[in-house]
Amino acid sequence: MDRSGRVWLRLFLSLIVMMPALAQVSLAADSSAPSITIAVDASDAPRKIIHAQLTIPAAPGSLTLYYPKWIPGEHGPTGPVQELTGLKFSANGQPLTWRRDLLDGWTFHIDVPQGVSLVNASLDFVAPVAEDGIYTGGMSATDKMTVLSWNTVLLYPANWTSDELTYTASLKLPAGWKFGTPLPIASPQTGAEIKFSPASLTTLVDSPVIAGEYLRIVPLAENPPQEMDIAADSAAALDAPAEVLEDYKALTDQAFKLFGARHFRDYHFIYSLSDHLAHFGLEHHESDDSRVDERGLVDSEHRLYHAGLLPHEYVHSWNGKYRRPADLATSDYEKPMQTDLLWVYEGLTSYLGDLLSARTGLRTPAQYRDALAMIAARLDHLPGRTWRNLQDTADGVPTMQVAPDQWESWRRELDYYDEDVLNWLWVDTIIRQQTHNKKSMDDFCHLFHGGQSGPPEVKPYTFDDVVNTLNQVAAYDWRGFWTERLTNHGPGAPLSGIERSGWKVVYDGTASELFRIDERYHDQINAAYSIGLLLKQDGTIIDTIESMPAAKAGIGPGMKLVAVNGRRFSADVLHDAVRDASAPLALLVENTEYFKTYNLDYHGGEKYPHLVRDDSKPDVLSDIIKPR
Repeated sequence: MDRSGRVWLRLFLSLIVMMPALAQVSLAADSSAPSITIAVDASDAPRKIIHAQLTIPAAPGSLTLYYPKWIPGEHGPTGPVQELTGLKFSANGQPLTWRRDLLDGWTFHIDVPQGVSLVNASLDFVAPVAEDGIYTGGMSATDKMTVLSWNTVLLYPANWTSDELTYTASLKLPAGWKFGTPLPIASPQTGAEIKFSPASLTTLVDSPVIAGEYLRIVPLAENPPQEMDIAADSAAALDAPAEVLEDYKALTDQAFKLFGARHFRDYHFIYSLSDHLAHFGLEHHESDDSRVDERGLVDSEHRLYHAGLLPHEYVHSWNGKYRRPADLATSDYEKPMQTDLLWVYEGLTSYLGDLLSARTGLRTPAQYRDALAMIAARLDHLPGRTWRNLQDTADGVPTMQVAPDQWESWRRELDYYDEDVLNWLWVDTIIRQQTHNKKSMDDFCHLFHGGQSGPPEVKPYTFDDVVNTLNQVAAYDWRGFWTERLTNHGPGAPLSGIERSGWKVVYDGTASELFRIDERYHDQINAAYSIGLLLKQDGTIIDTIESMPAAKAGIGPGMKLVAVNGRRFSADVLHDAVRDASAPLALLVENTEYFKTYNLDYHGGEKYPHLVRDDSKPDVLSDIIKPR
């Protein structure tokens, strides 16, 4: 069967699988469902503007069209409608009147006159040029490359599910640019235009395109095909060491051994290397949109810093796309999503992604442990947990994921990522104990995410499904375990998984390589575990940790450190002063044009987190991260 034929088989199977779980929505094929064409012109991508033309079936009366609002994987109403410009509608060569909905800014109502069966829409998407938006609404184009997210350049008619709607897309690129995408192609590229096979709106939105002057395709596996589609702002940035690419080949093998099945026809690691794009990772069923700095592949420090990104997004193909919380498996992009199960969707993915980074060689065992120690230390110094539980960090995402860095330790950030690395490690050790080391989280992944390999489908789940599957692996009070983990307020981080795995968190005066890389990457000085202070290299204070010396003395975010013990501030001056435990610290701080000296009676020296072996217990952690 050719590739376009497999697309239709894929859609048919997806509809059959999803009908029982989403019984409230009819996903059966409907011959009356609109078939829409969309022609995207990205030839002006270097100017940060994308043009689109759509032809949409319509009937006389009012036509309601949506701009995608709730984007899968973004966990909020983040569709970048503020970047939608130049919107016009016409039919039979005549302009049509339209109005934005007064209650929902992503909804448009068009007046369709008699005799009209097709409405033409033209629009522009102006890609942000500053760090204002997030995810697909963030910076997405440079002079040399772009990432096209289809949700940014389309509208879709109301009263249909995204599975029912069919889109036939084409894309025009700047001359000489190459591209990569999981979206099936209808015919060989002619000139600068690419024509794609008809696909559901679900598939279209789930299939970004990366394109650029400097683009490298790296085959990783053949059955099914898996590859890296890497675009960069320079040819030199693509020249990754061969052993690094071998580690990514190992990732495809280790993931299959972890899950026991694959739920995609092929997979594309869409990897952007640029200092001028928004940096993030966003999952798709047959690809991921991952963006790092330009030297993210060729510089060893940058590679180490980003080592967990591609494994995390790859795991999402199984955990988040194939198995998806029922409250996130909405039928279109207008219906709100409920984020209460992100501790599985993102938390388990974080645990498994980090685990795979070690099993593949992207991180050494020591580097994996350093990353785990940094997670444990941050969460163990988190005053925000005294008022806000872990469940609320998931529940509050749609409105709180763009909160600023200031007061982060008191507010709490998206802790369902990091804290659930610790929680799922704890689960892994319980399973091993309960089964006398006969089973582990690998068995849970086979049971929960495995099944039969094949094209993409969605298999929604609930809290009860997670608990029941855990009990199939190892009998235990999993409902009580997770209820406690999600609702407790500490004190301290959940470190039992680390301790049960034969390791413990300690602090000393020597920072790990990864800790120092993290500081350099964020242009920060992290004295959080000594005096409770996080600041920029220029002295601007980002955060203080409540109940620790800096906060207790009266220092807060937004102030600026000017001098330490009478000497002009620098990173070295602060490090030396904190390291010298013989005298208290006198910090001269500027606060809204006023200066004050704060005295910190601190004598503990510098403190940096590490994991060390507890020889009284077996080394379970090393077995967990051992390659399969």
